[in-house]
Amino acid sequence: MYLRETRRTNRDGSVVRYLQLAHNERRPETGNSTAKVIHNFGRAEHVDRDALARLVSSISRLLTPEQAMVAAAGAEVEVLDSRHLGGAWTLDRVWERLGIGAAIRRVAEGRRLDGESTERVLFALVAQRALEPGSKLAATDWVAHRVAIQGCRGFSDDAAYRAMDFLLDALAEIAGEIFDSVATLLNLDLDILFVDTTSTYWEADAADDLADLQEPVVDDDGTSRPVEQAKRAFGHSKDHRTDLPQVVIAMAVTRDGVPVRCWTFPGNENDQRIIRTVKDDLAGWNLHRMVWVADRGFASAANRAYLTRGGGHYIHAEKLRHTNGEAAAALARPGRYRTVAGNLRVKEVAVAPGGDGDGDGGARTQRFVVCHNPEQAVRDAAVRDRLVAHLQELIAGSDTWSPRRRDEFVGSLKTKPGLRRYLRRTKSGLLRIDHATVNDEVHLDGKWLLRTSDVTLTPEDLAAAYKQLLQVERGWRDLKGALGLRPVFHYREDRIRGHVQLCWLALLLIRVVENATGDTWRNTRHELDRMHLVTLATGDGQVAQRSATTPAQKAILAALELGEPPRFLDFTVPNAG
Repeated sequence: MYLRETRRTNRDGSVVRYLQLAHNERRPETGNSTAKVIHNFGRAEHVDRDALARLVSSISRLLTPEQAMVAAAGAEVEVLDSRHLGGAWTLDRVWERLGIGAAIRRVAEGRRLDGESTERVLFALVAQRALEPGSKLAATDWVAHRVAIQGCRGFSDDAAYRAMDFLLDALAEIAGEIFDSVATLLNLDLDILFVDTTSTYWEADAADDLADLQEPVVDDDGTSRPVEQAKRAFGHSKDHRTDLPQVVIAMAVTRDGVPVRCWTFPGNENDQRIIRTVKDDLAGWNLHRMVWVADRGFASAANRAYLTRGGGHYIHAEKLRHTNGEAAAALARPGRYRTVAGNLRVKEVAVAPGGDGDGDGGARTQRFVVCHNPEQAVRDAAVRDRLVAHLQELIAGSDTWSPRRRDEFVGSLKTKPGLRRYLRRTKSGLLRIDHATVNDEVHLDGKWLLRTSDVTLTPEDLAAAYKQLLQVERGWRDLKGALGLRPVFHYREDRIRGHVQLCWLALLLIRVVENATGDTWRNTRHELDRMHLVTLATGDGQVAQRSATTPAQKAILAALELGEPPRFLDFTVPNAG
């Protein structure tokens, strides 16, 4: 079947052309092929060209892309290359919108570097963390053969390391510019910042034997602020791998889950010292009224005083067990709870310094909020009942054990504090359930205790703010999961810190995408990965064309207020060698 043109010459010499849809039929009696007209379109100059285009489009839907190109060009089409486009293109647009690319180019050019090249390499490394995490050597292969990144056809691993070194060296300046741009563009709520730490380990037997980069700064109260340094050391592991050396990573996050900065510290660094370095590094970022929300690991009287310098405030949790006198007094204070949500009740308590007497509203009176979740209380009681029942089974018949065997059993519970706290020993050394502790624990079911220096926030605001620490926990999950923070393929202290900063920038990009689309990065990435850039060679030359956008891809781009990528891109694959 084909479109043919016939001509007729009029008596005056003019030529009239007609278009017809025809196909050839072979006559059985003669074996000759003759044309049979299926449809007359009429005179060529009067044919509806748009209607013909729609006909061609409808026919092309039944063909493969290669068949369609052959039919259109009338020649052989060779697919030279096919690369992922959607994810990298979308992240690149967000990267530029947030001002990250502009900040890197400006700082690089100020240091007499090729700003465009440095920025493109750093974006490629960040995009790799978000789309296909791997080593820096794997990133060079990924960019060279698997993904289409505008302005970046490839780079060496040495170029990747040079870009990382620049990022680390200029981090303070770049991070400040990025923060200003992101805060303005996204209209971030910066009254409250959430701070937390995690750790990441190496499969190595020994810690680093490195000298400190510089001496820590000692504050007026005698507490020192640690210097950011990625020295691998043994310490309290939040991954439950105390047998392996690690580094500690701190992160500050807005209430929307947007990470504003990451820090790296030696693996044995104390959380209570880290909070001071975080506060001082953000001091020049025009954070006027700042409330720091941190977990109980940061709590100390000295830190609370430090965070209130310059008009700042804090919200942090207190330990419920083995706590200080003020927190114990707040828990013991009678009073009515007020329901603020279906599963949350709050009670505000003022405690005098030291926990003695009633708070009188003075300058040093400590403000506490006791939060109670009835549903969590039921779960806590069920867990405790199971633990006590299990412990009862373990010590059944222990009266007949030898003293040494009982000592060994108690020693084995040192790594199981959930069981150990319900066990007591009689004066004669026998093992019994500690019912007094069980009864005390009942009063703690479903509760957590917040301490704050801010008198303007309501108890509901305080409880909601603390619960939003889950945003930081979510960030840690994304760093260690989707962004592949670990395994870390670096051993040099500076490269480790550079790697963490690449992960921070990747987390910033995907959190902005998630907040705009209302979907997880995993789902968004999978959909965008379906968009490819295909390089085709025809008799008339090469063309690089992207695949058609799907309805889901259009919805993602619309949520991000981005247009579709150009249908044809100036993209060619470098010649081999």
